[in-house]
Amino acid sequence: MTLETRITAISELGRFLRLFSAENPDFFGNSFQQELFYSLSDKISEAVHHNGWFTKENVLFAINQWGNALTTENLKKWLSGYKFQDVANLKTVGIIMAGNVPLVGFHDFLSVLLTGHKVQAKLSSNDKLLLPIIAKFLIAENPEFANRILFSEGKLENFDAVIATGSNNTARYFEHYFSGKPNIIRKNRNSIAVLTGDETKEELMALAEDIFRYYGLGCRNVSKLYVPENYDFSSFFQAIFPWNPIVSHAKYANNYDYNKAVYLMSEFKLLDNGFLLLKEDTGFGSPIAVLFYEKYSDESVLKKKMKANKNQLQCIVSNGIIKNSVEFGKTQFPELWDYADGVDTIDFLTKL
Repeated sequence: MTLETRITAISELGRFLRLFSAENPDFFGNSFQQELFYSLSDKISEAVHHNGWFTKENVLFAINQWGNALTTENLKKWLSGYKFQDVANLKTVGIIMAGNVPLVGFHDFLSVLLTGHKVQAKLSSNDKLLLPIIAKFLIAENPEFANRILFSEGKLENFDAVIATGSNNTARYFEHYFSGKPNIIRKNRNSIAVLTGDETKEELMALAEDIFRYYGLGCRNVSKLYVPENYDFSSFFQAIFPWNPIVSHAKYANNYDYNKAVYLMSEFKLLDNGFLLLKEDTGFGSPIAVLFYEKYSDESVLKKKMKANKNQLQCIVSNGIIKNSVEFGKTQFPELWDYADGVDTIDFLTKL
């Protein structure tokens, strides 16, 4: 199977996902894709019941984002700078996936297949229903994928390299356990936003998407703000108010109530709008329903701090004050070449 045929199959998957997002089975011209439409719809319903953090809206958001990303043009642009060599003895790459947001391990899955290797995926128990349906589509597009995709229920075995995602604690275990194999081990990362006080209402409304999408569970979710001294949060609170229905979600509401009670008992000073708590804190990773903030007075000092802590940060959102920062509202719309933790997965895989 050549790189071109792999790109063709995956771009067809992108087309399927885009059409699926419209939620109309009549858009599909063949019976298999219509059947898969209903199978994926059923699995989404099952996933929502299985994982209380998954909602239909968020799952469809993830599917639509992937559908928009997987075009032939994007795939070729992404892969154009690499050297690919199709070999008879394929490598088997184990992938240990997280399950905090829908299809969070999909990029690693695609990267392995596009580089011509075999996937041995260990799915998270929190997100184990969606990817097998997507794999079924790829196998139907090109039956050679059947020998290149394996979902493992137990521990990974007979693999040549591994990509593992987990917490800082599990990463230490991964680093020890997989030390004898080529590996990418991902740890906790957080995303932040740097505000100047000159942001427009539209920019702050877009920032709300970065904060609240997936209930803040993803590493690309903004979990902390850096604001100038004497920053007035009133415009920020007004801009994010349309997200107030989020507190009607039971698990989010439980976190909001719990964290509020803990902070109040500890006599921490809070800003509270009824669905989000703002707490002044030097940490990067805030609990669910909490947003940390920290004040700054010198931009150059702040930039040095960002540089010193780059290994803890996934995204930095700003209106350009920080070099290579992400635009407001764009953290959950990464390009295919925006690698998690800044580690070039394709480069790693092509050199195995």
